[in-house]
Amino acid sequence: MKSLQGFLIGQSICGTEKYFNMKRILITHGTVPLAQRLGKLLEGQVEVIFASSEPFPEVLKKLNYRKLPPLANPTFVHELLKLGLDESIDYVLPLGKEELPIVQQARVLFEEYGQQLLIPVSLADTFLVEKPEKELAVRILHAGVDIGTGETVAEESFSGAGIVSDSGEEVVLCVV
Repeated sequence: MKSLQGFLIGQSICGTEKYFNMKRILITHGTVPLAQRLGKLLEGQVEVIFASSEPFPEVLKKLNYRKLPPLANPTFVHELLKLGLDESIDYVLPLGKEELPIVQQARVLFEEYGQQLLIPVSLADTFLVEKPEKELAVRILHAGVDIGTGETVAEESFSGAGIVSDSGEEVVLCVV
């Protein structure tokens, strides 16, 4: 019995060590189907924290859901950055179409605090698709690299949840 207990403790420590070395991503609009789909896509590769300004049950706060103020709140970006710092976030993936220009303006601030915003460098040159269908293969990219697989699939200027065209030459940004 004693050796089994030691084995289980050792397994727990090893599992915890892996957990602490795993990158962390914060996905906004965390209660919408696209966010849930992206969370499942990254399961086991990146630790996912969901954030939302929409109401959600208190019990979810004990899991991996966090509350954000409404986008109209002047402190939205500050609260998003603070949440990222509190949760030791590596990547911030804003899914809301309306969030993009507001968060884009604070890109340098996020990067100064070690958080990579997963949005394209230029929003003006980016095509958007709202609420992509389940059949479409969505990838989460940082500087053109899929953060789940490590595969380079787009130009370095593209970050975000994207769908790569069949030709592999263009990426469409997915939003809600």
